[in-house]
Amino acid sequence: MYDLVVVGAGPYGLSIAAHAAAAGLRLRVLGRPMASWRDHMPAGMLLKSEPWASSLSSPTGGHTLAGYCAAHDLTAEHGVPLPLDTFTAYGRWFAERAVPQIDETTVTAVRPDGDDGFRVATDTGELIAARTVVLAVGLPPFAHRPWPLLDLPAELASHSSDHHDLSRFTGRHVTVIGSGQGALETATLLAEQGARAHVVARADRLRWNAPPQPLDRGRLRAARDPHSALGTGWPNWAWSQLPWAVRRLPSPTRVRLAENALAPAGAWWLRERFESAVPLLLHHRLRAAVPHGDGVRLHLTHTEGSTETLDTHHVVAATGFTPDVGRLRLLHPRVRTTLRTIGGSRAPELSPGFESSWPGLFFAGLLTAPSFGPSMRFVHGAAFTAARVVRGVRRRLGDRQGTATIPRPAGATTPAPAGGPVPDAPADEPAV
Repeated sequence: MYDLVVVGAGPYGLSIAAHAAAAGLRLRVLGRPMASWRDHMPAGMLLKSEPWASSLSSPTGGHTLAGYCAAHDLTAEHGVPLPLDTFTAYGRWFAERAVPQIDETTVTAVRPDGDDGFRVATDTGELIAARTVVLAVGLPPFAHRPWPLLDLPAELASHSSDHHDLSRFTGRHVTVIGSGQGALETATLLAEQGARAHVVARADRLRWNAPPQPLDRGRLRAARDPHSALGTGWPNWAWSQLPWAVRRLPSPTRVRLAENALAPAGAWWLRERFESAVPLLLHHRLRAAVPHGDGVRLHLTHTEGSTETLDTHHVVAATGFTPDVGRLRLLHPRVRTTLRTIGGSRAPELSPGFESSWPGLFFAGLLTAPSFGPSMRFVHGAAFTAARVVRGVRRRLGDRQGTATIPRPAGATTPAPAGGPVPDAPADEPAV
């Protein structure tokens, strides 16, 4: 019986595992490290977040992105976008040094096991007994696809998270739906790899983020417009620094923040590349999509009511992700359908320790944004999440925490503390 099984080995899963190992929990980590980033994001992407806001979290504060880049003679500077490949390599480097052994298996089912935990099934046929489980499954299960595309076959329509290698579209006409960074960068990369990319968006205009302000600024300027992991300004600072306070807001306010606090916008460094390579059709909503010849015909409606058609070989929905617990098919239906959710959403209601209404079941990542705010949509949220989740797990375990020896990751310099419950901080006090 394990104290904790972490399902997922992306930035959130790895950070939680690092904190859990240091806390002496009997732990299993299941998943392929950085799989969502390695397999579900187009090659050639750059991170929109600043490097200093993109480190995974270890309890000692070590194994940072800056440390990895310095050790490998790479650049991690404010205002210089970081390549996706560098970040995924960093995540794997972090896993080797801060996390015990990771089982690169796929979890097929998580189901309750009486009144004392869960059974976790993998694609190897193993059944793992666990007192608590954290689901940190990344973004792909929550990909949002416009309903007109749902009945089209995969060769005609896809989501932006379905692709890593875009070279298959060379010489083809590809229409990208959306107006955020995912849509604009996917379209740009398609054009740069020889596709005839086209963007269709219902927005009235594209929004572009301004270049970041220098980190070193005068006190008055910094006080008026502070830096944060989500950008400059006091609202962004609040969402990134005070997720515990966001949770205390009324449910409708939290849901609205998770959906709208950061409007779709392109990164400043992408604008010139996009505008020189990709045609744009604004004010248009996708009304229908049907197979036509060797491609698909899109029926579009202008915001003023006129209609037109657009023929394309393939359409990519870069339309974001929806936090909906009902999409976690690996979770047993009895659990999935009885979880208490936040009013106005399909996201689970969570305790200050990220525990759901089903005792012992914890969540991390996108599903927690309606509880703790928009920072949970970014790598930056992993530090707050990891510390709180491990605290919540230890509170749930009480005196049942295992005392088995935890294998130490390579490069670790501090011993894991002995097992046993620790006193919890007040429920909504900031994590340190």
